[in-house]
Amino acid sequence: MRTKTATLAVGAALTMALAACGGDAEPQTTDESGIDFQGTLVIWTDEERAESLKPVVQEFADANGIEIEVQGIAENLQDQFVTASEQGEGPDILVQAHDWIGNLVQNGAIEPIPLTEEQQAAMNPDALRAVTYDGQIYGTPYAMENLALIRNTDLAPEAPATIEEMVATGNELKDAGDVEDVLSIEVGKDGNPYNAYPFYASAGGYLFGQDAEGNYDPADLGLAKPEAVDAFEKLAWLGEEGAMKTTMGPEHAIPMFAEGKTAFLVTGPWAMNQIREAGISYDITPIPSFEGGDPATPFIGTQTFFVASKGENKAFAQEFVADFITGADLATKLYESDPRPPVNIEAASAAAESDPDMAKFLAAGEGGYILPAIPEMQAVWEPFGRAHAAVISGDDVEAAVKGAADAIQEAIGA
Repeated sequence: MRTKTATLAVGAALTMALAACGGDAEPQTTDESGIDFQGTLVIWTDEERAESLKPVVQEFADANGIEIEVQGIAENLQDQFVTASEQGEGPDILVQAHDWIGNLVQNGAIEPIPLTEEQQAAMNPDALRAVTYDGQIYGTPYAMENLALIRNTDLAPEAPATIEEMVATGNELKDAGDVEDVLSIEVGKDGNPYNAYPFYASAGGYLFGQDAEGNYDPADLGLAKPEAVDAFEKLAWLGEEGAMKTTMGPEHAIPMFAEGKTAFLVTGPWAMNQIREAGISYDITPIPSFEGGDPATPFIGTQTFFVASKGENKAFAQEFVADFITGADLATKLYESDPRPPVNIEAASAAAESDPDMAKFLAAGEGGYILPAIPEMQAVWEPFGRAHAAVISGDDVEAAVKGAADAIQEAIGA
């Protein structure tokens, strides 16, 4: 049976962050200290994240007289990293979401991070919990993220109270010729479990059950339960209404909203640079629930620096990730380059005071679920995505859900 003990008190974390402004404790993580390192520290990440990391990392490298190279990997980053690590040819550091931890640990690809109590105290505790696996910290989280509803306030002045109201408003605007689509939400031909999850959760679905301590139980697969069929019926309805469709890929969702072609966008803080540059009027609110349904709780993820277990410069990689990424200075610069709420409490408090959007994203994540980092989670994405794409395209719901559940259970040996 599932429990809801792993929900996040994101608002409480923000309150703690604001209160920390006047605190005396501050970890000794200065970027001005001398660094004795002669090699080239190699960092792998995805192509999009590489663009935001490069200027921040380069500034740090120049200030300290060292060489750091950020490489954006176009495809199959996790598989390439594991394979390269096995051959001793991988990077020193990997930057990616925390839910890869279980699989990377299982493959012996990353090292625990020896964070001091002082360094841990400077971080959002929920972010630390996200990167803790089998009692050890396996990465340094630097940013948190979750989905929210962003709406064009010129087109939709009031936040919708329910998903049904949002869809109705979107259809009315489309019928009037004011917009081209009901809702902007990235799906694509393979589906999108991450984006679908709040709607699935509101309709009564879940992925893995949890024990009293909040640990995910892979033997309790939500997709194998009758509630999953009911939840996917709701996703199918969104497809019928034109609110979710496989033709809405990553190249469409954010640009269409930024261009005023949709009134509503479900996305995360990574979209804010593009939306701000567009100059439209907008507001950020939690994703509404289905009428009479459960809360539309999003996943909570952390962007994380991992140390490769077989990296050429492992000693300095540990130092860089533990002593510098944890500091408020680099956390603030990373936030300014890519506005996702910082994990560092001091940086988060400063960002919350200057950027109301960040506080709104944190509020939208209130009650969200930490994205499972267990190895079995890697078996969920593709089958769930296929089922998502199938039902919003009109395929039989029960068959799609059963196919996904069977594929996942076979993969994890449940």
